[in-house]
Amino acid sequence: MEIAKRAKQISPSLTLEITARAKKMKADGMRVVSFAVGEPDFDTPDYIVNAGREALDKGFTKYTPVAGIPALKAAICQKLKNDNALDYEPADIVVSSGAKHSLFNAFMAILDQGDEVIIPSPYWLSYPEIVKMAGGVPVFVQTKPENSFKITPAELESAITDKTKAFILNNPNNPTGAVYTQSEISGLAQILEKHDIFVVSDEIYEKLTYSGKHCSIAAYSDILKERTILINGFSKSYAMTGWRMGYAAAAGHIAYAMSSMQSHSTSNANSIAQYASVAALTDKVHGEAFLSEMKATFAARRDLMTARLKKLGVDFIQPEGAFYVMASVGKFIGKQCDGRLITSAFDFASVLLEKALVAVIPCESFGAPEYIRFSYAASESDIEHGLDAIGEFISKLQDK
Repeated sequence: MEIAKRAKQISPSLTLEITARAKKMKADGMRVVSFAVGEPDFDTPDYIVNAGREALDKGFTKYTPVAGIPALKAAICQKLKNDNALDYEPADIVVSSGAKHSLFNAFMAILDQGDEVIIPSPYWLSYPEIVKMAGGVPVFVQTKPENSFKITPAELESAITDKTKAFILNNPNNPTGAVYTQSEISGLAQILEKHDIFVVSDEIYEKLTYSGKHCSIAAYSDILKERTILINGFSKSYAMTGWRMGYAAAAGHIAYAMSSMQSHSTSNANSIAQYASVAALTDKVHGEAFLSEMKATFAARRDLMTARLKKLGVDFIQPEGAFYVMASVGKFIGKQCDGRLITSAFDFASVLLEKALVAVIPCESFGAPEYIRFSYAASESDIEHGLDAIGEFISKLQDK
């Protein structure tokens, strides 16, 4: 018996092998520095944990409405109004088991077989796979280093065809750390207003913007708001990765379709996590204190990592958000390490792990074949130690 064609077309992640090897080496007692992690290295704040514990004590362990409990949907609406100047009703909100689940619901709700989705490259590696699972066709637009890997209005316009159904905007971006300015958002919005397509705006790293203010494309105009599916969640902002809490905000008919899809797949998101998420958004005193501390810590780590990479002669674009640096290893491809030829970013990452005990993510699966991604969700001592090891590794590379 054959498995389904949709399962066969999903590409395996090239990052899994590196991650699995790094974990095994750590388990075997080696000191491996990991710059591979895609989650904050902070614990969930106590005030959120306590709210979850209180929910358990009060017996909030039953099914909830599919799209989320009223208190959480109301808190999300208030957050979107306060932070993003966006007015939504609770019926426009769908709470799901993480932002990835929200993305899956969105594409399942809007795509028909063969519909095209424009994805600026580099991109988060799950975007094309989710699009394919929903029957869509990913259309990649290669962005340029000189534009900080941000898609331009002209590049967007040239990619739109009569088959285009949606455009993905990831702001701040994983893996590049790029953040779109207000003028850049306006330029893209003017193009999008001319075409009847959806915008899926992934804003999961919104709170980790280090200069300027995060801008949501849905706030540009009523036309864009009606067509935009805004994706966000609690994993990055509140260090709640394991709680699996995401949400989408969209026009009522889109939200209804997404909720209907969810009702026949996972039903409601975890009930305890929902109550904890209400506290995350409504306890402003503790919430702002935590966000301020985490953001300042990440900004300092970013500055440390980028300064060290400059000294090593590694090329990168200065990240303005999230907690990643995407660096070029093109100058090292074609070199040798102990007789082993490095032919790709994956080879570079693999040999680096073996020889220097440092884990990084090769970006072939992110649409950037000569780049690697560093996460600075790591202690300053690990950043120093890891980059020392990388410097020593690079110094030993030899021409073929």
